[in-house]
Amino acid sequence: MQIVEILDVEIDNISQSELLEKLKEGGVVFTPNIDHVVKLQSDLLFRKAYRFADYRVCDSQLLMWVSKLIKKPIQEKISGSALFPAFYHHYSHDDAIKIFLLGSSQGVAAVAMDKINEKVGREIVVGAHSPSFQFLDDKEENESIIRLINRSKATVLAVGVGAPKQEKWLLEYRDRLPQIKIAMAIGATIDFEAGHTNRAPVWVGSLGLEWLYRLMREPKRLWKRYLLEDTVFFWLLLSRQLSERKLFKNKLFKNNLFSHKADRKIINKSDLVQSNSDHSGLRQSQNLLKKESRRSLTKKR
Repeated sequence: MQIVEILDVEIDNISQSELLEKLKEGGVVFTPNIDHVVKLQSDLLFRKAYRFADYRVCDSQLLMWVSKLIKKPIQEKISGSALFPAFYHHYSHDDAIKIFLLGSSQGVAAVAMDKINEKVGREIVVGAHSPSFQFLDDKEENESIIRLINRSKATVLAVGVGAPKQEKWLLEYRDRLPQIKIAMAIGATIDFEAGHTNRAPVWVGSLGLEWLYRLMREPKRLWKRYLLEDTVFFWLLLSRQLSERKLFKNKLFKNNLFSHKADRKIINKSDLVQSNSDHSGLRQSQNLLKKESRRSLTKKR
């Protein structure tokens, strides 16, 4: 599987259909976007969580464009909100697939569970829980969540509490969930499935403007993320491109590929010695010729 690296973040270049098939064997799925890439530059625990994931698939039209710019095009955008419904429809008749939803605000995950089960036609979602906002630091609450998931007999866990909390939670507690074969960090997808929040129209996403759509709907919550934090991405990308270009240019100059001295012959000390030796021999020959000429003239006289 080919990997595309953008600002030191590795993204798997895989199609959604390929990923759905590979998940038969299990795995942890993260969906990097611009916000993730920016946070990963400074958050060491988030970076550690990313290394723990089995699949990191592109959830950003902008990252798709950047991949083309660096001549390593990512073949498909796979957002959590598209992957998750595709997943439960793909495995709708597989009784081994039992999903637990963890995320969203109070009661929303339970609504999402009912709606998904109604669409699929069986109880594919076997449990749902909406944790408190600060649950990541609450050991007692996390112990309760682990018991809930294990009791449900779920084999798939979909966590939607926002990045980087969902990824860090999976890093911390994945080993405590022995029955879970597949885990996905899916952001706001539980809200979408419950009908609590509307997804951006497909055409908006294809233009790379889903962030603007979400900002207009939730300005108080998202303005800082989209207008301040994520704009750092463009500076980081520009700095990296300029740095790499400078290193490349310096390497070329070092090899005299761009230097006006490239065509000049470099004369070593040994060449100078050889040159002096050659000149000395030539002078000796000239002196011998002069002596012979003088002798010839003397004899004639």
